[in-house]
Amino acid sequence: MSRLVFFDLDGTLVDRQSAFSDAVAGLCRAHSFTPDIENWLLAKLADRANADDFVRLRDTFDLAVPGIQMWREYVDLMAAAVTCRPEVLTSLTRLRESGWTIGIITNGAGDIQRAKLAKTGLADVVGGVAVSGDLEVRKPSLRLFELGATRCGVSLADGGWMVGDNPAGDIGGGREAGLRTIWLRGRPWPDGLPPADHVVDDVTDAINLLLETE
Repeated sequence: MSRLVFFDLDGTLVDRQSAFSDAVAGLCRAHSFTPDIENWLLAKLADRANADDFVRLRDTFDLAVPGIQMWREYVDLMAAAVTCRPEVLTSLTRLRESGWTIGIITNGAGDIQRAKLAKTGLADVVGGVAVSGDLEVRKPSLRLFELGATRCGVSLADGGWMVGDNPAGDIGGGREAGLRTIWLRGRPWPDGLPPADHVVDDVTDAINLLLETE
């Protein structure tokens, strides 16, 4: 089995939800936005965000602030708020030093995902990153996994692992890409989706499992 492992980013390596709430609150404070605007943002951006969302925000509430300005502020606020636990970075470093090739495959806008990777230090411990917003293809598409392998300098045909919290995107997509899978339990598991190879409660548990794999 190839020593290649892909990790999801949001909800797996970093805590997006708390950063998201902080970023929205910070943006609303900076512009003295009303509670209805904050609630709109919390609802519309709950799963993902991109620059077009802030153009819609401006148009919906007839705001004077340009949408692209609000997007850039939001990216900076997210980067400032997002966290990756030190033990996760330490475990990833151990994995890399043990000879594993580490990649990140994430859905999301390219600029915001890259900002998170840089801020948390994850960019320094991975071999390659594939972001859906840069490539116009999203998990569970096989193409995103293929591009991730290319960016890591390896071939997907040699196999490997996928670790993530999203049953369909991470586990279903990883399985379709010919990878073994580790699911971070939490989200409801869809009916009819084959189970992951392993189920854990924390990403550090997944890394420890990989470290024990020959």
